Amino acid sequence: MAARLVHGSLRLGIGQCVPRPLRSSRCSYSGVEERLETPFAKKLTDIGIRRIFSSEHDIFRESVRKFFQEEVIPYHTEWEKAGEVSRELWEKAGKQGLLGINTEKHHGGIGGDVYSAAIVWEEQAYSNCTGPGFAIHSNIVMPYISNYGSEEQIKRFLPQMTAGKCIGAIAMTEPGTGSDLQGIRTNAKKDGSDWILNGSKVFISNGWLSDIVLVMSVTNREAQSPAHGISLFLVENGMKGFIKGQKLHKMGLKAQDTAELFFEDVRLPASALLGEENKGFYYIVKQLPQERLIIAELGVSASEFMFEETRNYVKQRKAFRKTLAHMQAVKHKLAELKTRICVTRAFVDSCLQLHEEKRLDPATAAMAKYWASEIQNIVAYDCVQLHGGWGYMWEYPIAKAYVDARAQTIYGGTNEIMKELIAKEIICD
Repeated sequence: MAARLVHGSLRLGIGQCVPRPLRSSRCSYSGVEERLETPFAKKLTDIGIRRIFSSEHDIFRESVRKFFQEEVIPYHTEWEKAGEVSRELWEKAGKQGLLGINTEKHHGGIGGDVYSAAIVWEEQAYSNCTGPGFAIHSNIVMPYISNYGSEEQIKRFLPQMTAGKCIGAIAMTEPGTGSDLQGIRTNAKKDGSDWILNGSKVFISNGWLSDIVLVMSVTNREAQSPAHGISLFLVENGMKGFIKGQKLHKMGLKAQDTAELFFEDVRLPASALLGEENKGFYYIVKQLPQERLIIAELGVSASEFMFEETRNYVKQRKAFRKTLAHMQAVKHKLAELKTRICVTRAFVDSCLQLHEEKRLDPATAAMAKYWASEIQNIVAYDCVQLHGGWGYMWEYPIAKAYVDARAQTIYGGTNEIMKELIAKEIICD
């Protein structure tokens, strides 16, 4: 592995040392160190704020911010045209210790805490570069393998994924089923000790570059309910019958490779089954809170970026012989936006604390995903409006942030589904 823990640091292949993510046992806020909360900070994206973090987290954040500034931002426009980031970036991220952060060290991960993983999510949002699918790979796919995989699967895949040499994707959505996961049609049938997989998936992030895909499939159509007949399989790139379709041309997230995947009589060995047969749906339900927390974190962090981008713009742009920032309507709008963002940040940080303590429940995660993504879209709309015509120009960061925001209310379960989950918790006895 390119990165390893050495005297409290990550030793890189080129001989450098960078601060490592903190271990869970050392990351909780003790109350000794006083830190500004977001409303009091000079900038919403400042390093050194928010009590859930420590000074050691700040050092790690500095290294992550530098990585995005030097290795991602300069190349992102080129990747938008290509519809994918470079594989070289993934290996660089692995060397920098940005992948597999909160996967246990004995499983081949870094062994850091949730807060360290969140720093990577936040700094990617602050860079306004949505291309790298690091969160899907590290914080959605890897936990499935770590939590439910066999010893063989863990040893084979997780160290390579932490190093950025094996890119992971998860395939749940199908052309005829979106949030209704129990309605999937992709199926796997037993043939001796093997499985024969058939079906198709769509809107798969990291799908084009993926080396390993976690595929949700029906394995028992006679089950008492669809949820009792779903299993998960690890399908490797290059397997006969596994076909990657075209990269999809999206409204936003243009540098993030998103693909259709097809499975035509793919023969899978018994070792490709992840966890127990017909338990896949329950594994997914257990993992969804983290996925939705990630979406919430990306949403509020993108909102913080857009606010700071717009604040800078209105303080410089002049109209009617004064800057926009001196107009009452603009000032009031900025006040509204900051209030919404800071309230959302407080709630999402609370969810991060709950998740670090393994107490984040599905309904609260659904609230965070729903609320933060809605706020993100409100902020995006208002910030484009405050930019005027220039906000509609692609070379302005706010234009890209605007189109990238739209998917947030859709993937990870639509916000309408989030409301159903929240309401179910409210009315249950």
